[in-house]
Amino acid sequence: MTTDDLFSTKAAAKAANTPLEKLQPNPKGRLKEQFHEVARFKHLSPRSEQSYWEWVVRYLKFHRERAGVWTHPKDLGSTGVTPFLTGLAVQGVSVSTQNQALNALLFLHREVLHVPFVAGDFLRVSRPPRLPVVLSRDEVKELIGLLDGTYKLMAQMLYGTGLRLLELLRLRVKDIDFARGQITVREGKGGGSRVTMLPESLRTAIKEHLERLRKLHEEDLAAGFGWVPLPWQWVFPSAHRSRDPVSGKIARHHTAETGLQRVMKLAAARSSINKPASCHTLRHSFATHLLEGGTDIRQVQDLLGHKNVATTQIYTHVMQKPGIGVRSPLDA
Repeated sequence: MTTDDLFSTKAAAKAANTPLEKLQPNPKGRLKEQFHEVARFKHLSPRSEQSYWEWVVRYLKFHRERAGVWTHPKDLGSTGVTPFLTGLAVQGVSVSTQNQALNALLFLHREVLHVPFVAGDFLRVSRPPRLPVVLSRDEVKELIGLLDGTYKLMAQMLYGTGLRLLELLRLRVKDIDFARGQITVREGKGGGSRVTMLPESLRTAIKEHLERLRKLHEEDLAAGFGWVPLPWQWVFPSAHRSRDPVSGKIARHHTAETGLQRVMKLAAARSSINKPASCHTLRHSFATHLLEGGTDIRQVQDLLGHKNVATTQIYTHVMQKPGIGVRSPLDA
């Protein structure tokens, strides 16, 4: 949706005396156009927008194969949701995958089509949560020691702050507050924002990194490519400029997640670590090591951005201390 589209939508809502959030998308547009129009108006991230639309396509194909004809989701109603979600459970998908499909169809019906949504009594995926892989402090030191340059700084920040990989990549320069010693995470998983610590040991490295970025931004400005979606630069920009999918402008997006993932995988293979270490493993290690050091679990919950403390409690099962003052009978 362009700025002109947004203003025309607001004007139409005002003229019709309709709440803006309840305004129907362009009735002459195809379902795909309507979906993406609403997704951008609701400020879904590009990743969520793409994932949700892919689930809508799978939903329509599912009913196409059952009925032999293409059917508009309005004609299917919410009764078509139950067999689709049940089918996913039968296929053996994960809990998170089924939940994402449910959220996508909920968005389609309520936000795009504006029709009632009742998922019905579908078969839910139910699996016990897996214990996270956690590295020891020595293993973290070994793994990060095998990295260098910007990738090393990124890995240090993952372990030192507890950020998810995408949260790290989406950091803006304005999100790092050296005076307060904190980092603001905006629109993390679930759309919420939170604050985590800025590791003291990384202050100098981050300042030097940002100084290099300032010079890079000045070069982009001189070449006429300094535009960004918000008036603040990425902390970890891409090495190359690309076309923004929404605005169509040439700009420098944040670096791709595959870069650090690939480097971490290679480092883990070169190390003596006998665990499947990844970027997210550093977040698990951050939480576990804080709990082992005596940090209150509620504080760890806030730093991680967990809505429920039960999610954070999973780390108590992988702490180095098996209980409080409990020794194995073999050791006695």
